[in-house]
Amino acid sequence: MTQQIKRQKEVVMITGASAGVGRATVREFAKRGARIGLIARGKDGLEAAQREVEEAGGEAIVLVVDVADAQQVENAAAMVETRFGPIDIWVNNAMASVFSPIKEMTAEEFKRVTDVTYLGYVYGSLAALKRMLPRDHGTIVHVGSALAYRSIPLQAAYCAAKHAILGFHASLRSELLHDGSKVHTTMVQMPALNTPQFGWVKSRLPHKAQPVPPIYQPEVAARAIYYAAHHPKRREYYAAWSAVKAIFGNKLVPSFADHYLARNGYESQQHDGPEDPNRPNNLWEPLPGDHGAHGAFDNRASYTSRELWAETHVPVLAAAAVGIVGTALALWHGTRERKAADGAPRLKAA
Repeated sequence: MTQQIKRQKEVVMITGASAGVGRATVREFAKRGARIGLIARGKDGLEAAQREVEEAGGEAIVLVVDVADAQQVENAAAMVETRFGPIDIWVNNAMASVFSPIKEMTAEEFKRVTDVTYLGYVYGSLAALKRMLPRDHGTIVHVGSALAYRSIPLQAAYCAAKHAILGFHASLRSELLHDGSKVHTTMVQMPALNTPQFGWVKSRLPHKAQPVPPIYQPEVAARAIYYAAHHPKRREYYAAWSAVKAIFGNKLVPSFADHYLARNGYESQQHDGPEDPNRPNNLWEPLPGDHGAHGAFDNRASYTSRELWAETHVPVLAAAAVGIVGTALALWHGTRERKAADGAPRLKAA
């Protein structure tokens, strides 16, 4: 009986689990007692995340892994299944970036961002599929971005990687549907988020980097990821209205967006204060310490998203819509009947 109860707890793999969106997602799953494989390069952050999981009533294993190394990812998956059992959910989230004009980037920087931010998702998916497909069970969640559709200046390598993830996800989903598999893949497109990345990403910007407002807390992203992981038949989710606007605006008027971003995209990604060109960054090696989930923009970031609420309460909205339409039809029908009654000929008294 004890073994059966334990097995009911989900086994979850989360890459980029030490900080930012990954760290917030770890907390979201830990609240439900999940068993979590924590993947990242920073040991300090991973160990802090493990303590949080255990304090919340879950279990976790620290896996110091660079997702750019396919064998390391595969070994991590094997370790988690040996410890916790079959993996139910795999969350691809780890990322790297460089804030820089393309003309100042190096080939090695483009390769590194691609290896982590795109191929890291591919390697995670391959490790997950190797285990999920024979069982015909499991879900792969790709943490995406509005930038998977609408690229912006100064983040070319990251935007290109997010575009590649979207293409990979679409191919994988089509193949799973073709095979009639019960393994699912879904993608969550994120807005600007208040994470530590803006203080540790390599940057050549003259001023400090910031997320393009409006800014949301990583807990918004974590709730979206958790919901998508348990409702994976939908192709993708949008965690905030700003992501919806960017994605569909680009579909309608991409050339206008190019010119708009040429005028505004540089300033909107920077805020007051010169950047230190020699500050440490995490492109090649993790930075020491526990950086947590939040960045430096708590006073400007929102914990709620109306768009996410709507996407996660579709039955409620559908019922409300049916009720409104039903009430409107009843009122309309009643009005017609009254008008018909008022217009009917009346018999005169003898």
